[in-house]
Amino acid sequence: MLSKKLLNKLEKFERLSFDDGVELLHSAELPLLGYWANEFLKTKHQNKLIRTYKIERNINYTNICISNCLFCAFCRSVNSIDGYVLDDKVLFSKIEETVLLGGGQILLQGGLHPLLPFEWYENLLRRIKFRFPEINIHGFSPTEIAFLADQFDLSDSEVLLRLRDAGLGSLPGGGAEILVDRVRHNLSPNKVSAERWLEVCRKWHKLGGKGSATMMFGHIETIEERVEHLKKIRDLQDETNGFTSFIPWTFQPRNTKIAHIKKTDAWEYLRLLAVSRLFLDNFKTIQSSWVTQGLKIGVLGLSFGADDLGSVMIEENVVASTGTIYRSNESEFQQEIQNAGYIPVRKNKK
Repeated sequence: MLSKKLLNKLEKFERLSFDDGVELLHSAELPLLGYWANEFLKTKHQNKLIRTYKIERNINYTNICISNCLFCAFCRSVNSIDGYVLDDKVLFSKIEETVLLGGGQILLQGGLHPLLPFEWYENLLRRIKFRFPEINIHGFSPTEIAFLADQFDLSDSEVLLRLRDAGLGSLPGGGAEILVDRVRHNLSPNKVSAERWLEVCRKWHKLGGKGSATMMFGHIETIEERVEHLKKIRDLQDETNGFTSFIPWTFQPRNTKIAHIKKTDAWEYLRLLAVSRLFLDNFKTIQSSWVTQGLKIGVLGLSFGADDLGSVMIEENVVASTGTIYRSNESEFQQEIQNAGYIPVRKNKK
């Protein structure tokens, strides 16, 4: 049962406190959360029935990574026989297929590869933009940016500027997981701190760049730490207004080093999704993760505060490496969105 004070805040669409977020995640009934999240969503969009999606390809330019995150089933060591770095022929064929299918963007991410020179990344972007000038490169993550800065004795801003000049269009929010150092030290001891992740985003936004924010939850974090994560990205959005969307998804345990952790169910996912809409009052777009939940639950998320279904993912490797594999196409996306009572609209970027 929610407190009268919190219910009054919800009715007036007032900003929620940290304690309010914790109370919602702990105590609110799921149907009530969905109702309030949808009511709040209506204040964010002129056409209250539109639900967006895009056509995109997730291209992992390498799977070689020294991060050794406990939750990752995708990465390989430098000497692994399964390790790879994509060559241009394979890379360009993937982008060409994306363009032919109507895609306007690629999500370009890899691991923390210790042997590639910095010029390799710049030249990669230049070659893509020369061959496909119309495509937006939604590329690298704050974790990758910080790694490159440390690896080559550059500042985060220098890395961002050089990659932007080479063709980087927007910054994906990967590597956030939970922005609490207790969690990060236990799950990803070789990754940057929560503050460094946020600082890379801050610097990108101050350079005029845009990008997404993410959360991977359902592993070793507490309810309070989930809300702390939301509070940190809300505070940065207040400061820079550089985030275009927030994308939460659940940890997929299979094939990982922490496979004993019970998989988070769909109802817990919808709960977090709805609270995200209510708490992140300065975010216009909240994306539902059909890639981890399946299309039916992904579309159900459009009635729990999400206004975007993400991408008709032509290719996805990281989640798929855990054995969670969902596939769809644009026609099915449109039909499922319509069946839920909404108007499907394709967008091109970010």
